[in-house]
Amino acid sequence: MEVVKEMTANKVVAKEKKEVKKILVICARGTLEDVYAALIMANGALAEGKEAKMFFTFFGLDAITKKKADHLHTATVGNPAFMRGLPTMIGGLPGFEALASSMMKKEMDKLDIPPVTEFFEMIEAGGGEIYACKLAADMFHLKKEDFIPEVNDIITVGQMYELAEGEGTHMVFI
Repeated sequence: MEVVKEMTANKVVAKEKKEVKKILVICARGTLEDVYAALIMANGALAEGKEAKMFFTFFGLDAITKKKADHLHTATVGNPAFMRGLPTMIGGLPGFEALASSMMKKEMDKLDIPPVTEFFEMIEAGGGEIYACKLAADMFHLKKEDFIPEVNDIITVGQMYELAEGEGTHMVFI
């Protein structure tokens, strides 16, 4: 057992360090940058020998639908970190989102980051599991056949919590 010392309110407290064994990544946004953040977190966990499970809800479902998975866009409006210094209005100009998305994809290609659907194939091959939210799928009238083949199932939030059971689970919300 490893003990770590943590400073809180000017006192040192000894705590037992617990190993992270499982990551449950919840992705609720369908932008290129949010989906890749979720994919990288899950893939990184698998590479470190951890369990990785992914749960896609609301607009995050775009990442796992056959029609949209490889056609995600970068958020240019309402994203305060996007191209600092440019007025928000520019992000809303016609064609700007497509241009920004194209530029982002080119940079990712330079780093040999795979396309979204290929990334899902890698995660599945590495033992990761991918799920769609039942409520969101019902809201958007999506069925199992609308999703990429790597989606294990469409599950409820309660079932998602069951995926998180066990000591050493960390949940990451994106």
